[in-house]
Amino acid sequence: MPVVRKIPCAVRTVTDHGERVYTVELQPSAALPSFKPGQFLHLALDAYQPGGFWPESRVFSIASSPGERDRLAITYAVKGAFTARMERELAPGGQVWVKLPYGDFVVDPARDAILLAGGTGVTAFTAFLGALEPAQQRSVVLCYGARTPELFVYGPFATARAREVPALDVRLVCEATDGRLSVDAVWPVVERLDAPTFYLSGPPAMLVALTAQLHDRGVAAQEIRTDAWG
Repeated sequence: MPVVRKIPCAVRTVTDHGERVYTVELQPSAALPSFKPGQFLHLALDAYQPGGFWPESRVFSIASSPGERDRLAITYAVKGAFTARMERELAPGGQVWVKLPYGDFVVDPARDAILLAGGTGVTAFTAFLGALEPAQQRSVVLCYGARTPELFVYGPFATARAREVPALDVRLVCEATDGRLSVDAVWPVVERLDAPTFYLSGPPAMLVALTAQLHDRGVAAQEIRTDAWG
């Protein structure tokens, strides 16, 4: 298991996607420890004094690739006091602290996989998608839901990956035009796969609804993996 490290990072860029959704690119002051696609980091806005208490922080999926040892990316939506503070304070040239890696929400590449992502929850899957090879044998289906077309932050990336990896099927579900992401929309594909594992990442209400829909379809609890921190 990789050793967790605490690293100060400079803020490189902050991209505003609209509707209070942002992508932040960080430049670590040291090489990042090894991590697996799907793992997450703790981000603190206040300075950390080595040997002291870790400041208030929040967890975010690492959207960038494990192969990028000098770059970190996260995408977040403003949901509470901490992310509202991020919105106010994060700007290029600023500094934050991160500690990583954490988590075991890791897609098994040896089994067919259904990835159900809502909003910024897709960041739990972006590093995995980026690591897929064109010769990938097992089927991977990403159903990615967002409220509006503009909020498909990783839509172009995912669809580009699908063109490069024949085993990857990407479906974008826009709530404004298609309705909410549901198991029904992907079930015809599921029936063609070999006992897939389901991976769910997104807002808590979405996770509850999709889990119930999968149970209604007879999917066993052990075949459903849910992003632990939501």
